[in-house]
Amino acid sequence: MDLAIVIGVIVVALAFDYTNGFHDAANAIATSVSTRALTPRTALLMAAVMNFIGAHLGLSVAQTVGSGIIDAPQGRHGLVVVGGALAGAIVWNLITWYFGLPSSSSHALIGGLVGSALAASVSVHWKGVLDKVVIPMVLSPVVGFLLGGIIMIAILWIFRRSNPHKTSRGFRYAQTVSAAAMALGHGLQDAQKTMGVIFLALVVGGYVSPTAGIPEWVITASAAAISLGTYAGGWRIMRTLGRRIIHLDPPRGFAAESAAATVLYTAAIAYGAPISTTHTITTAIMGVGATRRLSAVRWGVAGSIVTAWVLTIPAAALVAAISYFILNAIIG
Repeated sequence: MDLAIVIGVIVVALAFDYTNGFHDAANAIATSVSTRALTPRTALLMAAVMNFIGAHLGLSVAQTVGSGIIDAPQGRHGLVVVGGALAGAIVWNLITWYFGLPSSSSHALIGGLVGSALAASVSVHWKGVLDKVVIPMVLSPVVGFLLGGIIMIAILWIFRRSNPHKTSRGFRYAQTVSAAAMALGHGLQDAQKTMGVIFLALVVGGYVSPTAGIPEWVITASAAAISLGTYAGGWRIMRTLGRRIIHLDPPRGFAAESAAATVLYTAAIAYGAPISTTHTITTAIMGVGATRRLSAVRWGVAGSIVTAWVLTIPAAALVAAISYFILNAIIG
């Protein structure tokens, strides 16, 4: 019975990974598609491949999610806690996808883990949540905004005497590289979060030692699931990021993607912090847009997005707590 529950939790984790992929596909390619640097299907295929590669480039974020957020108990009860966390994250992903809001799959998962743990009276590593989640959650959008603006100002200064048509065409080619870098960073960040949850399920189920490394099949399965989800595409959110915040041209699209990718790599490799690719690219787009003029950014749309960000962790935690009680009543 416990083996069946472990398998069930792994399947649900991979389903979350898939929803993460199509929910966050827009993060990697919305700017490139909106500027017509890439066709939608070409962009999605490129993003899927780069997601798969990025998932194999590190494990620091996976270790943070797998052991740095909660102390799940051993056995069936621990599996119910993990299952409840995944349910909360998936439901919030689907709600925000339906309304076209680019919320954070990462913070939905963290909120799910915390909510399910609290409902189960399980220990939460609040210092880990503060250091690895809350502080990076606040800092990464600010850095994304500022870095996007700085890169855009540098581009405007460097190419101030260039032919606008030729410059725009050149940046369309450059966006292929920056979009690929963004997709690689998404795989490096978000696929690892699912790896961490699957590893946590294997540990509490007694099938892997807490000190063992993450099995290769977990890495490959997580990479494949997020890649397939990315290729499925999240068109509702793509319209929000690519058109509704600000009208992007190729230089601005390149600047936003470059800024966001830089923040993602730094957080994953240097700090092992599970930051939000959604927050990072959205604020980078805002920062780039603000260099034109502050009124160029549709701050009403931006406000709706920020509201979804603020609600993500508590909303996912609430759904996860309810899911925990339901699962515990059935199989606990």
